[in-house]
Amino acid sequence: MKLWLLRHAPVMLGPGLCYGSSDVPAHAALTREAAMAVSPLLPPGTPVWVSGLLRAQQLAAALQVERSDLGAARIDTRLNEMDFGVWELQRWDSVPPDAFDAWMADFAHHRFGGVESTQMLLYRVAAALGELRPAPSTNVLWITHAGVIRAVRHILSSGVHIREAAEWPKDAPEPGGWVTVEL
Repeated sequence: MKLWLLRHAPVMLGPGLCYGSSDVPAHAALTREAAMAVSPLLPPGTPVWVSGLLRAQQLAAALQVERSDLGAARIDTRLNEMDFGVWELQRWDSVPPDAFDAWMADFAHHRFGGVESTQMLLYRVAAALGELRPAPSTNVLWITHAGVIRAVRHILSSGVHIREAAEWPKDAPEPGGWVTVEL
């Protein structure tokens, strides 16, 4: 099975802000561009799963305009970005170094911002991946976020557990971009 991982378009916020689970909108024109770019590549009838966050749902709606054969998207909050708690909508460069140090010291279990740990993100993404098997289709599209895409890559290469930040995949598509993985 091929899993298409499509990242939402750029958000309507200034640069350098932590917006993880914050429900912020994406740029409408860039959302349409992303939908138009990926739409001709998707096989007919590809099932679509979408994060519960607005910026991902905007892209699902724009893709539906381009490709009505894909049908309505299934909203799945397990595809939401990681929740950074008190650091949501704060400038990354304003987060105290000791907050980052604490996260890096226990990358798996520390709840950066007080809400969700990296391990918790991995568990929920793994649960969503588990529902793809046995597959009713040979292709599935997830419209999601950089953290979820990195989590998928980690799970497929190293399993659901993580010990340290050095194991976390560095690469994710730019906003509006996509990658495919084989399951």
